[in-house]
Amino acid sequence: MRRIGAWSDGWRVVFSSRETLERDRRSQRAQQRAVVFAPLQAILRNVFSVLFPSDCRLCDTPLNNISRIPVCSECLAAIAPVREPQCLVCGDRLFSAQLLTGDGRCQNCRDCEPEFGRAVSFGEYEGDLRSLVHLLKYESVIPVAPVLGRMLASAIAELLSGCGDTPPLIIPVPLHKSKRSERGFNQAELIARAAVKRLPQPIEVATGVLVRQRATISQVGLSREQRVANVSDAFRVRDRRRVQGRSVIVVDDVMTTGTTLSECARVLKQAGAERVWAATVARAFQAAATLKAVNHGDEEEIEAVAVTASV
Repeated sequence: MRRIGAWSDGWRVVFSSRETLERDRRSQRAQQRAVVFAPLQAILRNVFSVLFPSDCRLCDTPLNNISRIPVCSECLAAIAPVREPQCLVCGDRLFSAQLLTGDGRCQNCRDCEPEFGRAVSFGEYEGDLRSLVHLLKYESVIPVAPVLGRMLASAIAELLSGCGDTPPLIIPVPLHKSKRSERGFNQAELIARAAVKRLPQPIEVATGVLVRQRATISQVGLSREQRVANVSDAFRVRDRRRVQGRSVIVVDDVMTTGTTLSECARVLKQAGAERVWAATVARAFQAAATLKAVNHGDEEEIEAVAVTASV
């Protein structure tokens, strides 16, 4: 503590403790450092604002935590798994009438059974989950891959009980070399590698085993026959020995009608795979689109949904 002494020859003598003097010195050094590093801090703030956007890319609210993912924790927490009744084969949402009278399969799977034994997805391809997939797929926000990988791991885990004692082989749906070169990465592969890190047992992600040997156009807006023709013979197995007698789980970011996954499964089974399943992060429900069209009474929309719906 400080003690004020007597006046001596016009000077006021002030006595200070050692702790007080040391505290003053630290304060002075801190002020000096602040002056020296102020320009650097300004530069770092500018760089940070570029690399880490200040607003959530999904809801536009300011981000208050340092994160490599430009999405707030509230938006991530709001992305929930599917809880509605689903087709036991393709995972499409089932109507109430189908639950009462059907065998657990949707109409598409009864009309034309897919090549995969079962398809599982984490959530519905809409809202925040759709936006999150787009951040990775179309905006190259690579840090999103581990978040989607956690969701894919949840879907894969539902299939592991049917694999027996031998772990399955995880095969991401491949991109054509031209598309991969254009995008710079295969989002299915990134998500798959992130997913296996969260699974309870070591599982191999086999890339290069299944290849897309010819480019295909977007499946959006195509009829079922056009979709099948579009992916027909688009894939081949490069090394048949890797899949012979194995259980295989084909993974992708999104499943729409399942035509691509079904074609991958067909080729893998033809190469000797014992069984093939499918797992994706998100599922675009065909039944949900049909129900929405029916509720709106839009005959043209109903017809359009019916044309594009397939396995």
